[in-house]
Amino acid sequence: MLETTAHTAIAANWSDRPYHRKWLLDQADGLFSFFQRAAINPKGGFFDLTRDGKPLNTDNTVRSIHMAARMVHCYAIGDLLGRPGAADVVDHGMKFLWERHRDAEHGGYFWQVDDNGVADAGKQGYGHAFVLLAAASAKTAGHPLADAMLADITEVLETRFWEERFGAIAEEFSRDWQPVPGYRGQNSNMHLTEALMAAFEATGDNSYLAKAESIADLIIRRRAAEQGYRVPEHFDEVWTLDRIYYHENEMFRPSGTTPGHWLEWARLILQLWILGGKRHDWMPDAARGLFFQAMSLGWDKEKGGFFYTLDWENVPDKRFKLWWPLCEGAGAAHFLNQHSPSEFHEESYRKIWSFIANHSLDPAFGGWHEELTEDLRPANTLFPGKGDIYHALQACLIPLFPATGSLTKVISETGGAI
Repeated sequence: MLETTAHTAIAANWSDRPYHRKWLLDQADGLFSFFQRAAINPKGGFFDLTRDGKPLNTDNTVRSIHMAARMVHCYAIGDLLGRPGAADVVDHGMKFLWERHRDAEHGGYFWQVDDNGVADAGKQGYGHAFVLLAAASAKTAGHPLADAMLADITEVLETRFWEERFGAIAEEFSRDWQPVPGYRGQNSNMHLTEALMAAFEATGDNSYLAKAESIADLIIRRRAAEQGYRVPEHFDEVWTLDRIYYHENEMFRPSGTTPGHWLEWARLILQLWILGGKRHDWMPDAARGLFFQAMSLGWDKEKGGFFYTLDWENVPDKRFKLWWPLCEGAGAAHFLNQHSPSEFHEESYRKIWSFIANHSLDPAFGGWHEELTEDLRPANTLFPGKGDIYHALQACLIPLFPATGSLTKVISETGGAI
């Protein structure tokens, strides 16, 4: 086990303080408002937004499936909280996923569509993971399409993507389900773990939980532990680490290692440990190790923020700072504060939120800066416009509820009481 500090809690954690809780709720409300109307594409799906909250492109916009699915998930959370108008966003997104992204001929869901039809017919594990999350969240919120979509996406994942011999999913297929060879990735499997837990919570079906535990065992208990709790991103078809992998799409497959994913896994592992009845003793140690490594190796100790990627010698490679690792760090620190309280975890929680408040929030237009240069100037080299709502919204809401499950689950159980 990697040591952090003695497991003693700082008095009055920020997440227990009324002012901090109100501040977080205000940030969440601002995000809901920023996206709720402006992101709606009247031709279906959702727009990416400019910094000032206008559609980035209205001319035959290409829409990727994960964007629609994330909006469904986030506004299902809003609906469960009682936010007026959120259910309409869920309905808009669910219909788009079902009517435009779903491949009625071959099954599965297209990666990208536009106003004319299919823009990229590939069947991506990453996109299908988010469809499962959207369906599970919509079911918890009571959407009428949710059961059909949940059954459909579950069958596709089971019969097309799941590889029982490895206990994880394959990465990519053509429209007619010809495999795209040569690659397996942790990112799609990580997000599938999140979605499988949400599906288990929504249905009580233990097969979802078993798959989530299988993925976590492969990627974290074995592969990440072998690398000192630095999560490897890229593998070959038999899940052997590929240290020199390079892909032109650095948004989804950056080379090297990505500390933001270590933070994301730290929270997911603790959530999985709780949902599984705390029977896997390795999970809390793994969560602590992942978080410690991310803060030790990934945090810029001079200027703050998390470097996007490191090389395998732990040297920062892509040195700009994105919003989503900060979000995942805040969520992970809260979960660790609840289940492994320590000064280190609370100090890290405060450090991350202080950086967000001082550098990531956009006071001029609302929302968050999705990218900062190494010296903390707003930039847009990797993403074209404003960062989508998914990571930031969850970061703001996770500390307001018990660290026992997905936001949809804990909001349902508490009646949204904050």
